[in-house]
Amino acid sequence: MHGTEFLRQPPAEIPAIVVLSGGQRHLKTNVLQQLRTAAIGDDESSLSRFTGKDVDLQTITDELRTVSMWGDRRLVQIDDAEDFVTKNRAGLEKYAEKPSKKAVLVLDVKSWPKNTRLAKQLAKTNSEIECSKLEGAALIKWLQETARTTYGKTLAREAGPLLIELVGEDLGLFDQELSKLASYIGEREKIEEADVRTLVGGWRTETTWAMTDAARDGDLNAAFAALGQLLTAGEAAPKLVGGINYVFRKYAHGTENSRRMPLDEGLRAAGVFPRDVGIVTGYLKRIGRAKAERILGRLLATDSGLKGGSRLPDRMQLELLLLQLSGRGD
Repeated sequence: MHGTEFLRQPPAEIPAIVVLSGGQRHLKTNVLQQLRTAAIGDDESSLSRFTGKDVDLQTITDELRTVSMWGDRRLVQIDDAEDFVTKNRAGLEKYAEKPSKKAVLVLDVKSWPKNTRLAKQLAKTNSEIECSKLEGAALIKWLQETARTTYGKTLAREAGPLLIELVGEDLGLFDQELSKLASYIGEREKIEEADVRTLVGGWRTETTWAMTDAARDGDLNAAFAALGQLLTAGEAAPKLVGGINYVFRKYAHGTENSRRMPLDEGLRAAGVFPRDVGIVTGYLKRIGRAKAERILGRLLATDSGLKGGSRLPDRMQLELLLLQLSGRGD
């Protein structure tokens, strides 16, 4: 079970042993709070917390079998539990066969191999809660749900992918940005793409958009000038190509869609903002289908080149890409 699923719909009963795996600390914190509430309510005296490298199995089992003075259950949490699990795997396997009915053991680990005997034992009770990163449609869904349930806002379709492009993969940072965006738009119901560009991206995002717009419109002087500003400010080339990708891969997908539907409909289906459809249609007609169909390949080639696949300087690779995307290159 993924942590987001657990938070959305916690199970009726908490297993005697719970494994929290993965590196999303914000998600783990929320899951732990839910676990504590379900197991011991607000009774902090029934919570014992240890660090894996500083505790032995005997201490843990004693804690698990000690009756709480105030509540009817205990929760024993082991942080950074990888070493503890490795050293005490046999003992944990034995405990898992007959665990205390009045306690919950939480093992906080970064990774949890599924092929061990202990993992197979615990799989029978759905004990693992994965607090790993979300990607693609799952991450978009989480952003939309969090915006709605936590902040009472709707996230526009175009805003989610841009937020991912700018923030990365940390759910805690996403939550912070959604909080700021909700405050920023005030009484408005919907967080728009423009709000994300302004508040989250700042001048770097605006300059990146100016660069991609200039390349699309064939104004290479403006595109190269914006690129120079970004590089001088310390923006990494892979991040810049990510911003170019975000814009132009929609144009590439719109071109692919146009084989089975009108171009304007294909661009909308690819995620091009409605107000930009006319401009992008003109751009694609100007450069022609042959070059439009090579957009995706050029984006992938530059991405590979910046990761070591080319000996050209990063700036030259980016300038060449902008030249090609403008329709002037071969």
